[in-house]
Amino acid sequence: MSFSLTRRVLLGAGFAAALAGLGAGASAQTVLRYGHNNSPDSVVGQQADWLAEEIAKNTNGSVEVEVYPASQLGKLQELAEAVSLGTVALSHNTAGAYSTLYEPLGALDTPYLYRDVDHLMKVMDVDGPVMTGLNEGLIASAGVRVLYAFYFGARQLTANEAFRSPSELAGEKIRAVPFPIYLTAVEGLGAAPVPVDWSEVPTALATGVVAGQENPVNIILSNKLFDVQSHLMLTGHIASAELVVINEDVWQSLTEEEREGIRAAASTVRDRATAAVRDKEAEQIEELKAAGMTVIGPEEGLDIEAFRASVQALVHERFDEKYGDLYAQIDAVK
Repeated sequence: MSFSLTRRVLLGAGFAAALAGLGAGASAQTVLRYGHNNSPDSVVGQQADWLAEEIAKNTNGSVEVEVYPASQLGKLQELAEAVSLGTVALSHNTAGAYSTLYEPLGALDTPYLYRDVDHLMKVMDVDGPVMTGLNEGLIASAGVRVLYAFYFGARQLTANEAFRSPSELAGEKIRAVPFPIYLTAVEGLGAAPVPVDWSEVPTALATGVVAGQENPVNIILSNKLFDVQSHLMLTGHIASAELVVINEDVWQSLTEEEREGIRAAASTVRDRATAAVRDKEAEQIEELKAAGMTVIGPEEGLDIEAFRASVQALVHERFDEKYGDLYAQIDAVK
């Protein structure tokens, strides 16, 4: 369905809710709500605050962003839908999460897809060939625009024992982000994927509903998962970026000067957040060791090629027909 009259009729009060407040006349101020699932002291949480600061500065205060972290405005799927409906103006999440709004976005979170972080970030450039097309599709299908994407980290596996190969993970219940590409990734690692919303993960781990989970090390550290998980396996199965999105009606309601200010803010925060995550990954692994986690990498017998082969076989089986053209476009980015 195109984002046209039919959808605009449905938005109504939702668009008004996304705009938390509007002034009048020359002193008019637009207040936008930004909801996300992360802790405010993680890099992924902090970048939302950085964006709010940059937008206020770049628009001379005409646009204010109010940030609501830690699932205050909804869970993973609820926030994606809220931005589409306009009840929340801004949010961030994985590309896989936004595949519920526009299915091809799921391809961006395919395991073992990118050559390195530089390749990932070139693909994620909103002005690049891959994201330009995907963004157009997202706007048309759901009324949501990607402002920018920043490096989220390489996703690693945690559990309460060492797992060095897919065969050792057989039957183990591992939390997976509740979207198809992530469920496939965990299954490909050899485990039994259990879909659990992020807000429920600490409880699921503490109560044994799941035996482990997978996330970048900055998330593992900032959420103190070392308190309930003893081992970190450096599978690096998904190099991922977070997409920061804005409701399209909200975007179009802004002046061109305000949009330019927001674009500049997006560029600044994208680079700052990417550097913050990228530069600290090795340091954060050492911090997790110091917190008591046993780290299992290739030197400790982790069979990364077995994990890669197992995951890629399942990905090819399930997603090549759907995403094959996109995979070719991504591979062509140099």
